[in-house]
Amino acid sequence: MFELSYVEIVIILFVGIFVGFAKTGISTLGIFNAMLMTIIFPAKLSVGILLPMLIFGDLIAVSYCRNVIWKHLISLMPWAVIGVFGGYLVLQRVDNNQLKLLLGALICGLILIQVIRESMGEKLDSKFPSSLWFVASMGMLAGFATTIGNVSGAIVAIYLFARRVPKKEFIGTGAWFFLMVNLLKVPFFIHLGMITSESLLFNVWTIPLIALGAYAGIKLLPLIPQVHFQRLVLLLGAIGALKLLIEGLLNI
Repeated sequence: MFELSYVEIVIILFVGIFVGFAKTGISTLGIFNAMLMTIIFPAKLSVGILLPMLIFGDLIAVSYCRNVIWKHLISLMPWAVIGVFGGYLVLQRVDNNQLKLLLGALICGLILIQVIRESMGEKLDSKFPSSLWFVASMGMLAGFATTIGNVSGAIVAIYLFARRVPKKEFIGTGAWFFLMVNLLKVPFFIHLGMITSESLLFNVWTIPLIALGAYAGIKLLPLIPQVHFQRLVLLLGAIGALKLLIEGLLNI
């Protein structure tokens, strides 16, 4: 089992709760979770440890919200598989420091995308055509981003909003997408040594935290102004991304 300080244990407690919370409505919280994990573990290991936690959260999400628009999911998946394989090839070739730089840049880019989408709202969504290039680019980018750092929530949100997916179907379709893609990533992460027997044992004690976070999300999210909450999450995520970039640049 990993040796952690009291501060690192507290951070893990929050990450576990936040994983469950994110899966019940605030998908951009995943960006913040990814950043918190890199505080405790080397970049590659942090991505690997987070994956089983996300899969458990996905299982809760698909059981909680069963409204799914399968045609949107099916059209996205083949392209996401290509993105996952591309991310796997990149992970084979980068070290922890290079992955920090890549993660920092990717998170900053995704936050910028989310901010632009929020500021333009329906104007931006209405400009996305229902065309092959849009589905292909969103699918490959989502697959790549989730493989590199478990941070594709903003991309999938853009795709589903552009498709005019209602709220319940938005949560359900997104949950099934992430469950399928995250399960697909498991053998790749095992091959890369990012998931080990030791990391899986560590994951076991986070299960109650994820369940608690999911329950809290279901009960509390309707009471929280989602726009303000997401902006706070994105701000914290941006700070973390800049931290990763600076650390990576200093170690070049």
